[in-house]
Amino acid sequence: MTRLENLPEPQRSHIAKTELPTFDTHHWATGPALSRRRIALISTAGLHRRDDMPFTFEPGDNYRIIPGSTASDELIMSHVSTNFDRSGFQQDWNIVFPLDRLHELCDEGLIGSVAAFHYSFMGAMDPTDLEPSARKLAGLLRDDKVDGALLVPV
Repeated sequence: MTRLENLPEPQRSHIAKTELPTFDTHHWATGPALSRRRIALISTAGLHRRDDMPFTFEPGDNYRIIPGSTASDELIMSHVSTNFDRSGFQQDWNIVFPLDRLHELCDEGLIGSVAAFHYSFMGAMDPTDLEPSARKLAGLLRDDKVDGALLVPV
């Protein structure tokens, strides 16, 4: 992970001045024990399948749906940041999209099941611009009977 003090100017000062939203710290919802939950991955690594369009800067184009049957060699990282380090993903996709680890947790009985679909956002965006997509994603998660998510900020 890059540390703020290791970034070059003006990137360091830009990030340091960026205001981040705050959220209440109470639970948004209750649910079953983890061993009975259906879990989906939500990453900000800018991943998509080879046959999907790369990310653009068009409004609303900020996430891709990744079926759970997708193999690691079928994913491409098209993160728009030129400073984004892709070397970890190239060595092991589980660093940014830990689907193998999620299946292991399911096999061990620590989680109930793995969702049929997972999601990768383009993380180089203002979080406040993502609300419409997050609301749409909530509906997709509900349709897949997901009641837990592993958030993988990259």
